[in-house]
Amino acid sequence: MSKDGASDVYFTARSWAIAAVIVIMLQVSSAQRVRVETEVQAFPTESVQLRCMFLEPGNTKLTQVSWIYEDEVADRVNIAVFHPQYGESFPDSRFKGRVRFTKGNLDNPSIEISKMEMTDEGKYTCEYATYPSGNEQGTTNLVMLAKPKNSAAPVIVRAGSTAVIVAHCEAAQGKPAATITWESDVAGGKANTTQVPQPDGTVTVRSEYWLAPAKTYNDNNIKCKVTQRTQDRPQDFPMKLSIQYPPAVTIVGYDENWYIGRTDAVLECQVDANPAPITVDWTSVSGVLPDAVEVAGNQLRVKKVDDSVNTTFVCEVKNVLGSAKSQLTAVVIESSEDPSNAGVLAGAILGSLLALLLVVALVGVLVMRNRRQHQHRSYPADGEGGTYGNKVRLFGMGSNTSGNGGKTSKNSGNNNNGPMYSYREGEPDQLDEKPNDPHAGCRGDSPTPHHILLSERDEAERRKLEAMDDSQEEYEDEEEEEQEEANRYDGYGYHNPHQQQPHARPALPHHNDSQIGYLDDDMESQRDGSVISRTAIYV
Repeated sequence: MSKDGASDVYFTARSWAIAAVIVIMLQVSSAQRVRVETEVQAFPTESVQLRCMFLEPGNTKLTQVSWIYEDEVADRVNIAVFHPQYGESFPDSRFKGRVRFTKGNLDNPSIEISKMEMTDEGKYTCEYATYPSGNEQGTTNLVMLAKPKNSAAPVIVRAGSTAVIVAHCEAAQGKPAATITWESDVAGGKANTTQVPQPDGTVTVRSEYWLAPAKTYNDNNIKCKVTQRTQDRPQDFPMKLSIQYPPAVTIVGYDENWYIGRTDAVLECQVDANPAPITVDWTSVSGVLPDAVEVAGNQLRVKKVDDSVNTTFVCEVKNVLGSAKSQLTAVVIESSEDPSNAGVLAGAILGSLLALLLVVALVGVLVMRNRRQHQHRSYPADGEGGTYGNKVRLFGMGSNTSGNGGKTSKNSGNNNNGPMYSYREGEPDQLDEKPNDPHAGCRGDSPTPHHILLSERDEAERRKLEAMDDSQEEYEDEEEEEQEEANRYDGYGYHNPHQQQPHARPALPHHNDSQIGYLDDDMESQRDGSVISRTAIYV
C-alpha cells in the first residue's frame, strides 16, 4: 500500500470516530434530561416498576408524557399516556389492565406492570412532549428471566457393547438458556445437548449421556450439573448407572473335608445379577436332595455328613433376563480327627518331641562327663604305670618311673611296712611270715583270712588315695592354666592383670608307718563264729 493510500485510510477512520463521539454526546445530552434505568429484570407472574423523571426543565414547558413498548420486530405500541389537563390514558393493548402510573404527574411519570409474561420482554421508552424543545425520551431494556425446572435420571439399559443413552438431564422453560455439564466415574462417555425454544419465550435444554454399557459399569457414579443465571449456584444431580444383565452363579463353602459325622458343612450359592434373582433353586444331579441337607435361601446346610451327601449339588438362579446354574461335587471321606482338636494334638506332639530331645541332651552331657572323670581316675591294669599303682598303694610310696616317661613321682618314700604275718587255724600262738606281695600266695588258692584282711585294707586305702589323687590333679591343672596365661602375657611384654600372687602348694597328707598299718581297726565276724581283727599286726 502506498503512503497516500495509508493517509486516506487514516483520515477516514478518524472522521468516523469523531462522528461517533458527536452522536454519543448528543444522546447523553438528551438522556441527561429524561432519566430512566438502563435495564430491568423481571420474572413471570411478578410485577415490575419502570421509573422515569425529567430533570431541570427550566424554561422548557412539559405538555405530555407517554410510555411506548417496542418488541423484537420493532413494532411500537403506546401503552400509557399522562396529560396534566386530561389525566391518565391507557390505549388498547395486551398491557391494558396490567399497567398503571405510580405517581400520576409530569415530574414522576413512573409506571408498574403486573402479572408479567415472558412476551413482555422488550424496550420501554418514556417520551416527553415539550415546548419549544420538542420530544425528549429515555429507554429501559426489560429482560424477562425464568428459573428453569431442572431434573435428571438414569436410564435402565441392558449390558452390551453398543453406546446407548444411560442418563439424561433437563433444564426446562428457562430464560436465558441453562448450561448442562456431566461428571462420571466411567471413561468413554459422551454428552449430547440440545436447546428447544418454547412458545412463551423460554428455552428448554436437554442433555443425554451416551455410553457402551458394560456389566462392570453398573452402580457407577454419574452427575449432571445445571448452571443458569437465575440460580444462586449450580444445581447437581448425582446418580448411579443402572445396567442390567443375566445371572452369574458360583457355589462356595466346600473345603474338601466332609468327613462322616461332620455337622457344620454349608454351601452358599453366590449370585451376581441385575435385576435381583427371582428364584434360587438347589437340586442334585439325581434330581432329589438327600435327607441330610436343608435349604435356607441361597444356602444349603448339611445337618450331618453321611454317605448320602456324596453327590453333585446344583444351584440354579433366574431373573427377568435369563437363568444360570452352577454345580459342585462333594466327596465324603472317612471320619477324621475333630478339626477343633488339631491344634491341641499338634502342640502335644511338638511338646513331647522337645522334651525327648532335652532328656537325650541331658543324658549325653552326663555320659560325657562321667567318661572324662573315669579317664582322669583310671589306673593301669598291671599296677605299674600310675602314680598310685597297686604296688605303691600296697607297699608304700616308692620311686616310680614307669608310665610317665621317666618322670619321677612327686609321692616318694620308702616301704617301711615290714613283714606281714598271717593267722592259721589250729596252730595257736603261731604266726607265719608272708611276703609283702599280697598276690604271691593266693593265685589259684582259696583266700585265707590274711588275704581277706589285706584286700579290705587295700580297698579302704584306695578310696582315701583316690580322694588325694583328685585334689592333686585339680591343683596341677590350675597351675598349668596359670602358667599358660602368664606365658601369653610375657610374650607381648604385658603384665597379667588377672594373675594372683603365688601361694603355697598344699602339702599332701602324710601318713607315718604306724598310721598306714592301722588304717582300720574294727573287728569282723567269721563264718565259723570266730572274731578277728582287720588290722594287720607288724613286728
